[in-house]
Order: sequence, then structure tokens, then C-alpha cells
Amino acid sequence: MASKLLIAFLLGAISMTVVSAQNFDFFYFVQQWPGSYCDTDSGCCFPLAGSPGAQFGIHGLWPNYNDGGFPSKCGGDSFDPNVLSDVLTDMNREWGSLACPSSDSESFWNHEWTTHGTCSGFSQHAYFKAALNLYNQYDLTGGLAAAGINPDGSQYNVEDMRNALQSVLGQLPGIQCNKDQSGNRQLYQVYVCVATDGQTVIQCPVFPNDECKGSVEFPVYQSNSAASSDANVLRSDL
Repeated sequence: MASKLLIAFLLGAISMTVVSAQNFDFFYFVQQWPGSYCDTDSGCCFPLAGSPGAQFGIHGLWPNYNDGGFPSKCGGDSFDPNVLSDVLTDMNREWGSLACPSSDSESFWNHEWTTHGTCSGFSQHAYFKAALNLYNQYDLTGGLAAAGINPDGSQYNVEDMRNALQSVLGQLPGIQCNKDQSGNRQLYQVYVCVATDGQTVIQCPVFPNDECKGSVEFPVYQSNSAASSDANVLRSDL
């Protein structure tokens, strides 16, 4: 009886971290350049906790299949912001929402957990903590700067960007672009492929379908502290 109780206890403890069997092949760890999010027809609104700095920020950690598909909304525990109390400062600084209107980012995190995190095999806390750990381990902004690629509004070759990031990551990432208000292509998101352990950067089995190529703009970004006093420069409520 004692051994059965011990086994039940251990299984319960494990389930606190691993909430479901993994049924995917790898993660996309996606980071976005805030200047490219803001320089669109929709504009952006800074989080209530404060504007992000001039560095890439986390968009999400997304389970994916090798064929390019992905699982979604796998059920399980609902989002609970109280679970993140010990990492809330990091979440606000590195994973804030730029969507309008300005918010405390909880709806953004709720979406990421409900859509992607529930398919990760991790508990809610372990899921967000894994993304934060990856973010702090690999400095994408610094890696580009070391190769002379800076957010100065200049045009840069996408392959040069990928090679610069490979020097940081050890693997080539995917690059996604969007268009600014004038219709010019600009560096938007970086897709880093990570093993199902949520820790190990791997060679990408597949890249995003809309990966961009050629030369694109790396737009200037001004945080709240550096931006114009005109609140509508970046905080449009479109």
C-alpha cells in the first residue's frame, strides 16, 4: 500500500509540471521587433506597465509539426495570472502586449497560453518560464548589432541578418517581415526552432511560409522615454 501511495504522489508531482503528453515535433520561439509592430497602419499602444525597450520582445513559444502545421487549444487548465506572480516583472519587461488599447498584457498572455501553451506539455508556469529563459539566453538585438545591423531605418540583406543571428543561436533562424505605413518591407519577427524540452535550440525542420528574402528595412524604434511628447506617435488607438 505504501509503495502505491508513493507512486501516486510522484505521478501527481510530475503532473504539476508536465500536464499532458507532448504531441508535436518542435517549438517556434518567436520574437518581434517593436518598431515594426508599431510602424504599420494599425499603430501600437504601450503596455500599462511601461513601454518596451529598444530590443526584440517575446511573441510566443509555439508547438509545431515538422510538416508546418501546429496543434492549437489543447485544453487543460485555464490561464491564471496569479501563477506568474514571481515572474511578472520579467513578463512585463520582455513579453508585453503592444496591441491597442493599452492593457496589462494579461489578455495577450491568456491567448498565448490557451492557444499554444496548453499544447506544450508544460504547466502554465513552466511554459512561460521556459520562454523567459530562452529570451535571456540569446540576445538577438545584440547579435545583429555585433554584425553592424542596427535599427536605423537602413536596408539590410535578410541572409546577412540570419547569419548574424546564427552566430548567437548556433542555428539559422527564420525571418518574417511585415510592411510599414508606406508599404515598405521591414524586419518584423525572428523564428528560433527549439526542441520539445523547451531549452535546446535546434536546426529548423521547416521555416515560416511567409519568410522574407532580399533586402528589408530595420526600422527605428523609440520607447516612451525617447519618443515625441505627442502621444499619438506610437500610441494610436486605430
